[in-house]
Amino acid sequence: MASWDDFLTEQDKQLLAVWGKKDRDEFGHRPVLLLVDVYYASLGNERKPLLESIRDWPMSCGLAGWDAIDRMISLVAAAREHDIPIVYVRGMRNFPSDSTRVLERGGKKNRGIDRLPSEIRALEYEIVAEVAPKQGDLLLEKTAPSAFAGTPLLHYLRQTGVDTVIVCGETTSGCVRAAVLDAQALRYRVGIVGECCFDRIEASHWINLFDMHQKYGEVIDVQTTADYFASVAHWRQRESMGT
Repeated sequence: MASWDDFLTEQDKQLLAVWGKKDRDEFGHRPVLLLVDVYYASLGNERKPLLESIRDWPMSCGLAGWDAIDRMISLVAAAREHDIPIVYVRGMRNFPSDSTRVLERGGKKNRGIDRLPSEIRALEYEIVAEVAPKQGDLLLEKTAPSAFAGTPLLHYLRQTGVDTVIVCGETTSGCVRAAVLDAQALRYRVGIVGECCFDRIEASHWINLFDMHQKYGEVIDVQTTADYFASVAHWRQRESMGT
């Protein structure tokens, strides 16, 4: 399996050796799990390799996205098991976006998804069924890459006393990164579940995970996240008992 080491130069590796290992970021006791843009537009309605999927879904991440979704299932299950709040954020349907303008400039506006039957096109902004929201979850619609753009996310975090934001979704280099940077700038502790992030370009995925890990948060895996959620539940139990 690839890692960010595969995309670092020898000089990069030598510099990191001089710097030494990054200190581990500490998380708080009141996390939220933030799922960014896990809708069919980013995956397609069928599991196909990237270059096949983009014929119908131009913004698809192909099988890399579906693999991340499969890992996300247990991540979401762990959050539900330990009563960790879950927030879903997606692009606002019909709101003008940079990606729309890019496709128009390339003359592709009427290609791909526009050829699909209307019932399939209607899935574009729907959260994929494997990790779909349930009663009690929060679903927000954003107007720019960041989950904080045009949404009440910050008000929700403040009102509920959240101190840690655990992020996953797509794209690693775009909307995930934007949410991570804004969360860190607002002084939240940030975790990025690297196994549950995905991108269209492999290099962008790994280098952005590396960059976020070095500067803005802690890249962690699903098991580490599940263990953290369990520790939060244990802390809550002890706090409620006054011990």
